[in-house]
Amino acid sequence: MDPLPIGSAGALAAGSFLAWAVRGRSSAVFGPSLWRGNPARPAVALTFDDGPSESTSQLLEILDRHKVPATFFQCGANVERLPAVAREVVAAGHSIGNHSQTHPLFCFRSPRFIEQDLRRAQQAIQSHTGVTPVWFRAPFGVRWFGMRRAQRRLSLTGVMWTAIGYDWKRPAGAVVDRLAARVSNGAILCLHDGRELRVRPDIGVTLDAVRRLVPVLLDRGYVFETISHLTCPTT
Repeated sequence: MDPLPIGSAGALAAGSFLAWAVRGRSSAVFGPSLWRGNPARPAVALTFDDGPSESTSQLLEILDRHKVPATFFQCGANVERLPAVAREVVAAGHSIGNHSQTHPLFCFRSPRFIEQDLRRAQQAIQSHTGVTPVWFRAPFGVRWFGMRRAQRRLSLTGVMWTAIGYDWKRPAGAVVDRLAARVSNGAILCLHDGRELRVRPDIGVTLDAVRRLVPVLLDRGYVFETISHLTCPTT
């Protein structure tokens, strides 16, 4: 096979780097970001994206049964639609992060659009819950140019994940198996208590997966923490 022309090889390398910068879990190219917590302790963080939804209360009941805290990355539009549910998350002792206002795909969006969308979510969450998020998870895990400035202005640190469950498209058993196989000290696990901005989304798979996963990890000796506690260097 003939080698690629030098220009083509360079373009391929540049494209690969950009793809990693945008979606790579360890990438901080577009702003401060983390994808796991302190590896010295047997602690993990459950995180839930896209809420709140009409089924979030059911998830809170499962977490309360096991006395497990979690971090909920909420969409501002969903908070505005279900402010009482958002407040219920806070009242239950969980942490809230920013997951954008409208759950857009940020690639190819302008820096101004990115900052405005994140700022609207900050304001919605703060207005309805009294919480000002310090953590941000980009929709679809996609970061882009302008996000660093937006995070700096809003005092947000990005959060990716150690393992994602694909609970929107896989059965509960497969979700549990995937996460249980990838968990380790400091792991950040990504699930969903909503489906973007849909009204009354079906999160039955997520609920079933959490019912089964939490006891498995507790039996292995893991403790559950919010992102803020998980990322502390010491306890």
